[in-house]
Amino acid sequence: MTSTATRRHAQPAPDDADPYGIGYRPGPLGRLGLWVTHHRKATALVWLLLVIGLGAFAPKVEANLSGAGWQADGSESVAVRELATDSFGGNASSAIQVVIHSTDGPVTKGSGAAVIDEVTTILEDEPRIADVIAPQPGATLSQDGETAVILAGAGADPNEMVRVADDLKGELEALSGNGIEVNPTGASLLWSDFNEANLDAMLKSEMMSWPVTVAILVLAFGALVAAGLPLILTLAGLVASAGSLVLINELIPVSIWAMNFAMMFALALGIDYALFLVVRFRAARMGHHETPRQAIAETMDTAGKAVLLSGATVLVSLTAVMLVPSPAFRSMAGGIMLAVVFVLAATLTLLPLVLFKLDDRINKGALKWVHTGEHRSPKFAAWGERLWKRPLAFGLASLIVLLALAAPVLGLKTAMPSIQVLPDDASARVGYNQVKDAFGDGAPGTLQIIADASDAEATTEVLTDDPGIAGAMPAQPAQPATDDTGADTDLVLIQAVPTVDPSDPELADTVDRLRADLPDSAIVGGAAVENLDLKTQLDDSTPLVIGVVLGLGFLLLLIALQAPLISLLGTLASLLSTAAAFGVARLVFQDGIGADLFGFESQGFLDAWAPVFFFAMIFAIAMDYTVFLLASAKEHYEKSGDPKEAMVGSLAHSGRVIFAAGAVMVAVFFTFALSGPLPPKEMGIVLGVAVLLDAFLVRLVLLPVLLRLTGKAAWWTPRWLTRVLPNITFSHG
Repeated sequence: MTSTATRRHAQPAPDDADPYGIGYRPGPLGRLGLWVTHHRKATALVWLLLVIGLGAFAPKVEANLSGAGWQADGSESVAVRELATDSFGGNASSAIQVVIHSTDGPVTKGSGAAVIDEVTTILEDEPRIADVIAPQPGATLSQDGETAVILAGAGADPNEMVRVADDLKGELEALSGNGIEVNPTGASLLWSDFNEANLDAMLKSEMMSWPVTVAILVLAFGALVAAGLPLILTLAGLVASAGSLVLINELIPVSIWAMNFAMMFALALGIDYALFLVVRFRAARMGHHETPRQAIAETMDTAGKAVLLSGATVLVSLTAVMLVPSPAFRSMAGGIMLAVVFVLAATLTLLPLVLFKLDDRINKGALKWVHTGEHRSPKFAAWGERLWKRPLAFGLASLIVLLALAAPVLGLKTAMPSIQVLPDDASARVGYNQVKDAFGDGAPGTLQIIADASDAEATTEVLTDDPGIAGAMPAQPAQPATDDTGADTDLVLIQAVPTVDPSDPELADTVDRLRADLPDSAIVGGAAVENLDLKTQLDDSTPLVIGVVLGLGFLLLLIALQAPLISLLGTLASLLSTAAAFGVARLVFQDGIGADLFGFESQGFLDAWAPVFFFAMIFAIAMDYTVFLLASAKEHYEKSGDPKEAMVGSLAHSGRVIFAAGAVMVAVFFTFALSGPLPPKEMGIVLGVAVLLDAFLVRLVLLPVLLRLTGKAAWWTPRWLTRVLPNITFSHG
């Protein structure tokens, strides 16, 4: 027995046009689904080889990926770091500082002196460390003699220096005792400690999110086997993407954040995609009583098409992040995109095969409400009828809530993460605070100025006269004095200690002033300045990224729906939930509302990388739900030509899926907000709030209301546009 859609749209097909024996010729995705059912062994073998082959590398992902890459390529500060690494014994921002503090007299005497010797020996034995500089009175030995800093120059790139920190910090910290504390610090240690805390947080979050996810899926499907399919498929995609990132890292450094974001994002999206297909398949088998092959063809030609377009929207949105010229951002976006590609591939090839093989066994472990899988939900149909009758009341209510939550975004402040992102007992944070106490607030953010030797005196004079500089050290000549070509380098490095903490906004004013007043040959850098340059680059890139994401999102919706008005309204509605999420982020992370509840210390701002990166991620998720709802609405409109059937039918057929998928995403994201350092909390809360608002207010209230108010105009397409756009339909057949 064929479905209503099949009877209405399918044309009788001769045998040569119906190689799969389903009574009609399916579309491209329907043919793909049927192809994998006919080539079950080949499809299963390919995925088995992928999962096992790439999965063999997956366990290495945390150890191999780097934590650095947070820099503005082409900036002054990066140039300073590279010159300092090559010409000044590795005395760069990525150098390791080992802070040795005595609580019992001068650190250079007795047990303190012995510890200094042991630290020096450990550092000198490490081949990836360049020059090891002993504590210098007046510079790295405090006036009270109780705190000393040994500088271990960077003899490798910043990513490798993070690994050096990983390898050495345990051995160095173990030297503490007998009134002596040893705490390695510096940018490389900060990333090492952050990665460690982040890994612990991710593992805890995973342990919490999986049981919650399973419970929600069981409630949604009413059957244990059906509920398990999305998790298995997503896991296959995640394992393959993790292994791929390890291999890619051998060619191009990949940030560890790429895996962190990819793991969370792909888990949520993979469950969404699998949900959409499984629900449609069960509806075809249980509701329409189609044959297994007919059900696969219908599922792929309808839900599969929506999933493919949704995946394309996600990938396009994240592609815009590649416009930010920062290695960390590009590798994070690339990592998520890779995970989405694998999850998408698994959903469109492996899942149809599994559904076909399981068939009715998908309902094993059924609960009493299992037949809610028969596609049309009476409750969501009733909700659609209610919205149809009172569109203005519900539409205005949701709009007011969204605008009220979005309003605080106008006062949003951003800055690069401070030392507060680390746990209180992290070595890098303890050492940082000891340096501040011993050498002044600005000491952890010491500036590095490289200039021509002929400008050394003028450079020192500007630094001495600047009110934002507490003191400058004597000029250090380049070593060696010639570069690789034998030319005279004739450079000097001058280090200057600011008067304020590295996270203080006044530091940016000081750096701007110095860059304006210093001689032309002088360039300013240092770890704190690298952060400032990256923030400037992010501020400059954000409008471009937002514009590209909005433009490409609208274009993809237009291609998918062939309807300019509803494509525009769908894009603008996604912008509303995004703005509301950032409004909540301002209240939580800048104003500190709920800081105790979520267990973090407010920095007084949102991390500067969040707006550009989270905007692309939130918009991608929002458009994901938009495609699901509007694809269903278009399918009903193509069949009936009735705007009411399009609106009510889309809610009846996709509302439960959007509700369940939204609940899963919220659960996944909020579990990441409950543990670990601050950035994952920002990620979890901002994305969790965004999905909560988008799925339940925008997609299930505001967008259906817009369909009601625009009526047939929502689906109108000018003739010239019809000729330009590809012919994409969602009705089956």
